Amino acid sequence: MRPLLLSILVPALFAVSSTAHAEFSIPGFELVQTSPAETVLRNPDLRDPVTVWSEMFDSAQKEIVIGQFYAVTKPGTAFEKVVERLAAAGARGVKIRFLIDQKGVGLSEASTLERLKAIPNLELRVMDFSKLTGSGIIHAKYLVVDGKQAFIGSQNFDWRSFEHIHETGLRITDTKMVSEVLAVFNQDWRAQGLLAKGGKVPEVNKKVVAADYRQDAYLLASPNKYNTRGVGDSESGLPALLANAKTEVRVQLLDYAPISYGPNGTRPYYAVIDNAVRAAANRGVKVKLMVSNWNLEMPAQAYLKSLAVLPNVEIRVVTLPMSSSGFIPFARVIHSKTMVIDNQVAWVGTSNWSGGYMDASRNFEVVMRNEKMAERLAATQEQIWTSPYAQPLNISKQYPKPVKGKAE
Repeated sequence: MRPLLLSILVPALFAVSSTAHAEFSIPGFELVQTSPAETVLRNPDLRDPVTVWSEMFDSAQKEIVIGQFYAVTKPGTAFEKVVERLAAAGARGVKIRFLIDQKGVGLSEASTLERLKAIPNLELRVMDFSKLTGSGIIHAKYLVVDGKQAFIGSQNFDWRSFEHIHETGLRITDTKMVSEVLAVFNQDWRAQGLLAKGGKVPEVNKKVVAADYRQDAYLLASPNKYNTRGVGDSESGLPALLANAKTEVRVQLLDYAPISYGPNGTRPYYAVIDNAVRAAANRGVKVKLMVSNWNLEMPAQAYLKSLAVLPNVEIRVVTLPMSSSGFIPFARVIHSKTMVIDNQVAWVGTSNWSGGYMDASRNFEVVMRNEKMAERLAATQEQIWTSPYAQPLNISKQYPKPVKGKAE
């Protein structure tokens, strides 16, 4: 399907009755999306994560494991249903293991953490992932139920991610991938136990582990040193996919910048992803990159402009309107991390495309060589690309610092 026709054909291809069971899936994978309230970005054939997570928790019989950066709830929001279903699972005897990052504790609500700890059969552990890599965090957002189904996506355990942020994820029933996700969680769970006792966590991989790119679907993860056996490395896997792109690469991200943020404000150059994107454009591949307005901080803004001047590269910045209820900190933004290559390969992940994510932090990326999924994901990107919220990056304009955490 030609990209230019996507916005025209989307309604005819994917519209369903509002009373029908809305679900878009391929064998082993269902595409799930948060459409921010009060926007035109709704997709009737894509189920929302409130529905999917609640359904997954209700189906649990033995165990639920959850890996998240932080946790924030708010009474009266749609996310309350999710927390209630999690609590109900614990109350009926389901074992729940919840792992969050030490740095995420500062972003979490203390009341939320206490609420989680009070759920019967739930064990909450806090892991300082930076002790493994020097600077990383648990940035992956995922869960596994009974070792039979998993969810990986951009959705944080945050009420805003289920109502006021554009998010994309996958409910996964592919047996092999679910077992791999669970294995990574178990490894991090054990590592947290070792670190809590002052022990040293041994590296699993001394060399980069490349994924088997011939698979129809496979999991990439980071950091490579602490991936479980057989799971491919994200940092080398992304450039490998871009190197094989022939005609077009479409990308939607919160942030894109070839920099890391080190101690004392240092900003080391991180060229791995940027080099691969530029190489694709230089050989004639059309690159359509869509980022959030949060990406306009300096020096990221300068790097975006340097990329936008290249032939075959088009960049659009997405700014979502404020909610009618007023300013909501750290919300009203596109947060999905997706890519489509040649309308044949679909990528749904948890990493931003900058330093510190695929090299030092725990993240997951799901790659699917499936034309149906690729075209559907491209259609969600095209929906935003052609919306009134997306504007071409103006390389001559000095954009103001974006507002994130507070109204200014």
